[in-house]
Amino acid sequence: MLAQIAQVIIDAAAGLVVILLLARFHFQWLRVSFRNPFGTFIIAATNWIVLPLRRIVPGLAGFDLASLAAALLVQALGLYLIYAVAGRMYSGTASETVGVFAALAFVDLVRFSIYLLVFAVIAQVVLSWVNPYSPVAPVFNAMTRPFMRPLRRVVPPIGNVDLSPLVLLLILQVLLIPLAYLRVYVENLL
Repeated sequence: MLAQIAQVIIDAAAGLVVILLLARFHFQWLRVSFRNPFGTFIIAATNWIVLPLRRIVPGLAGFDLASLAAALLVQALGLYLIYAVAGRMYSGTASETVGVFAALAFVDLVRFSIYLLVFAVIAQVVLSWVNPYSPVAPVFNAMTRPFMRPLRRVVPPIGNVDLSPLVLLLILQVLLIPLAYLRVYVENLL
C-alpha cells in the first residue's frame, strides 16, 4: 500500500514538472508569447531547473534544448524511482539501464507533447465558442495554428463550421496508438 502511494506521488510530481517543461519547450518552438497568465506561470515554475541547464545545454535553431533535456531527465528519474519503489529493477549494466529509461522517457515525452496539443485544440475550440476574446485565446491559437493550417486547406468548412480540429484530434489519437505499443515494447526491455 505504501509503495502504491509513493508511486502515485512520484508520478504526479514528475508528470507535472515534465508537462510544464514541455509546455515551455513548445511555447518557444511555436513562438507563443509568454506574456499571458500561462506563460508567466510556466516560466516561474520551471526557471529553477532550466536556467542552470542553459549553461550546459545551449539552444539550437530556435529550440529550447535545456527545457527538453530537463523534461527528459525528470521523466527518466521519475520512471526509475517508480520502478525502484515497485521493486522492479533492471538487471543489466548501468549504461543499459540509463539507455532503457532514457528511451522510455523519450517515448513518454512524445506522448505528453501530443496530449498538450490535444488539450490546446480542445481549449481553443471551447474558447472560440464561449469567449473568443479571452486573454488566453491567443495562446491556444498560436499553439494549434501550425498544425491546423495545412488541414484547413484540405478540409473546407461546412456551413461555417470548421471541422479541421476534429480531423487533427483524430490524427493525434491515431498517432498515440503506435506510441502505446512502442512504450510497452521498451518497457518489456526492463
